[in-house]
Amino acid sequence: MAKESIKSREVKRERLVAKYAAKRKALKEAGDYIALQKLPKNASPVRLHNRCKLTGRPKGYMRLFGISRINFREMANKGLIPGVRKASW
Repeated sequence: MAKESIKSREVKRERLVAKYAAKRKALKEAGDYIALQKLPKNASPVRLHNRCKLTGRPKGYMRLFGISRINFREMANKGLIPGVRKASW
C-alpha cells in the first residue's frame, strides 16, 4: 500500500492539471512560453503518474483496468473481472 500522503499528493496534482488545462492550452497556442513557465510545476500533465485504484501502487499499472498487475492477477484468478480468465493451451 502506498502512503496516504503520496496518494493525496497525486490527487492534488490531478486537480491542478484540470484547473490550468485551458490556460496552458491557450498559452501554448499563443506561443507564450515565458508565461507558461510561471504556472505551477504540478499543473503540467507530464507530472501525473497512474496509480492502482485499490492499493496506490505506481508501477505495473494496467490502464485498461485501472489496477496494478498484482491486483489484476488476484482478481482474475478469483473470477472477479468479467471476461477475463487464465489462458491455457
